Amino acid sequence: MGYGITVRVEGPYALFTRPEMKVERVSYDVITPSAARGIIEAVYWKPAIRWVIDKIHVLKEIQFTNIRRNEVSDKASVDNALQVMKGANKPLYIAATEARQQRAAMVLKDVDYVIEAHFEKVEKEWGERDTEEGHYNIVLRRLREGQHFHAPCLGTREFPAKVTLIEDKGNIPKSPLTGKRDLGYMLYDLDFSNPRDIQPMFYHAVMQDGMIDVRECAKEVRR
Repeated sequence: MGYGITVRVEGPYALFTRPEMKVERVSYDVITPSAARGIIEAVYWKPAIRWVIDKIHVLKEIQFTNIRRNEVSDKASVDNALQVMKGANKPLYIAATEARQQRAAMVLKDVDYVIEAHFEKVEKEWGERDTEEGHYNIVLRRLREGQHFHAPCLGTREFPAKVTLIEDKGNIPKSPLTGKRDLGYMLYDLDFSNPRDIQPMFYHAVMQDGMIDVRECAKEVRR
């Protein structure tokens, strides 16, 4: 296992969308490993390392609320973007006022998580000047100083996340949740090996006393 960090992530609202809900958005009960990884990558991402989520602690009771959100019904075309990059004279935008639509969403409210994660080397991107100690010290400094490449969010950009470093794992707050809770199959991550055919991967999440051992649950991942 590589160098590890522990961070606390909080926010008034969160939306970790279930992919099986096609029209109205419905959140999973807790943050997904891919969303947790995205929050850490917002603080520090480099092609030479890959973040892996180890554990997720849920520090507050799971609560849902309903809201309405403005979304766009279109998405930018990859082929169109590639043509513009090659010099084609085509518009490269989405007219939000023309494609806007309002959708209901069932979101989480008042969320509070602790995420334990570590990074591993990406061998093909690892350079002579890269060191594990160097990357580890940089991410610690950025977390302590509140720095990030882009604003960390809880599923969608309109739900910002407050991210703080926990220096000592002994200081992880105790969860009010007790007992075992089977959360079913949840999104684990996305397989980007083929950029034109990105595949979702799912794992069977089980929470024990407010903690999900992602490493243990993700030993068997389904596509």
